[in-house]
Amino acid sequence: MNLFRRFHPAFPLWFGAILLSAVLGMVGQGPVFAAEPFAYRQAIEEVGPKDRAISAFYEARDFAPLWTGGANRARRVALARVLDSAGAHGLPVERYDLSDLRLGLGRTQRDRGQAELAMSRAFLAYARDVASGVLSPSDVTPDMVRKVARPDPLALLNAFAQSDPDAFLQSLPPQLPDYQRLMAEKLRLERVISKGGWGPMVEADRLEVGATGPGVVALRDRLMAMAYLGRSSTGQFDAAMLEAVQEFQREHGLFDDGIVGPGTLGEINRSAEDRLKSVVVAMERLRWLPRDLGARHVWVNQADFTAKIVDNGQVTFETRTVVGRNVDDQRSPEFSDQMEFMVINPSWYVPRSITVAEYLPKLQEDPTAVSYLNVIDDQGREIPRETLNFTEFTAKTFPYSLKQGPSDANALGLVKFMFPNPWNIYLHDTPQKSFFARETRAFSHGCIRLAEPFEFAYALLARQESDPVAAFAKVLNAGAEATVMLQQPVPVHLVYATAFVPAKGRANFRRDVYGRDALIWQALQSAGVELPVVQS
Repeated sequence: MNLFRRFHPAFPLWFGAILLSAVLGMVGQGPVFAAEPFAYRQAIEEVGPKDRAISAFYEARDFAPLWTGGANRARRVALARVLDSAGAHGLPVERYDLSDLRLGLGRTQRDRGQAELAMSRAFLAYARDVASGVLSPSDVTPDMVRKVARPDPLALLNAFAQSDPDAFLQSLPPQLPDYQRLMAEKLRLERVISKGGWGPMVEADRLEVGATGPGVVALRDRLMAMAYLGRSSTGQFDAAMLEAVQEFQREHGLFDDGIVGPGTLGEINRSAEDRLKSVVVAMERLRWLPRDLGARHVWVNQADFTAKIVDNGQVTFETRTVVGRNVDDQRSPEFSDQMEFMVINPSWYVPRSITVAEYLPKLQEDPTAVSYLNVIDDQGREIPRETLNFTEFTAKTFPYSLKQGPSDANALGLVKFMFPNPWNIYLHDTPQKSFFARETRAFSHGCIRLAEPFEFAYALLARQESDPVAAFAKVLNAGAEATVMLQQPVPVHLVYATAFVPAKGRANFRRDVYGRDALIWQALQSAGVELPVVQS
């Protein structure tokens, strides 16, 4: 609930800030306060173990106030302003509630101490949430392994005390154009919702050029409401409607064939409220990311099935991807790391989970199965299959690993891109090219397959080779497994964004293929995040 509108719903934000500032500005002035300075200090000293940073902060400054008193007015107004706009960030505004600082506050030194504590707590809660997110990713689902860097509360208080308050508070949210564009989209969708949304859903099985009837009229009206189609009174699926449908499909990750089948229809009928949830979740995800993505970085959006190289904010290379299947232990995780090298003509060391779940049963039925895989002992030596009785082993007792040597048929293709991590996830080529022609591309065991791996390698090597194509081909044509180091490691961000706004154009939305957005939204709701209430 709004910090100041608890006093009166008609209060504008600026008036509330001035009112609070005036009330707290009087605290510490006049004879009523001079008689009991100990009570102010005692109130702060009574903070609990969760507020040790606050206690240390005030002790170090000999309990000098940060918020109360006339000299601290600018800090109070700045804090009041950002807390009142916390909802614009999709944050749980009740978490920063200061409604106890009402007009009756400030009559004793103890009140003054409690006001200091309340505002410091609200400041720290807001700063933590807006800078690094409301949630911890792994608490939502173990598939999200991203480690979030939380700001140190004592460092926050000290830095704020020494900074311009407005500038400091404005620096807390992610300083990414993507984040600002999502905030603008959030506001736009809230206006759409306040006006009743995009109208009735389209009821039809399939619509295409030449079609007529109520379904086409409903489609026309909805496309106009979503600003994909200009004003029209047509009752026929005409050329203008075809162009509008194709544009919608492109901006929602669909095949742009202009046919409104079940997939496209499902996305067209998604409500503005659903899209707003996606935007709020996308903003939360951006708050989890490192503050510095890297001037050059690799951006893999699992929900978009793309991998991009970004240089100084501009996409300089893009390719389609295949990501992990939507089953346990195969979904691609989310995390950030540093790409350090590529391996050309790689061997495939089959992950243990795949070895015992998929290949051991085949070998037990037929020892000659999957003949392209070599059996390797813990010393790295190849073991002849005819010397083994695979039926003697279980998934727990099988003591060997499996390896596929370099070849065109290798499961990793002819190149893999490494950023060593505990989950053994990397980007790589694949001989299974047909999957890249699919609309939804979740078919791997978790690693990210690239549709254009050679071109990806050339783009990376261009920073260190005068002729990256020739340099890559020389190593490739040698046929042996070889490691090529990147002279400058490149940050890699494996993300999952179902909502994003390009620098030019409308917001794009993607399907929640793993169901993660639904889990995050549920957790955000539990934390107190709310959609705007539409007044009837």
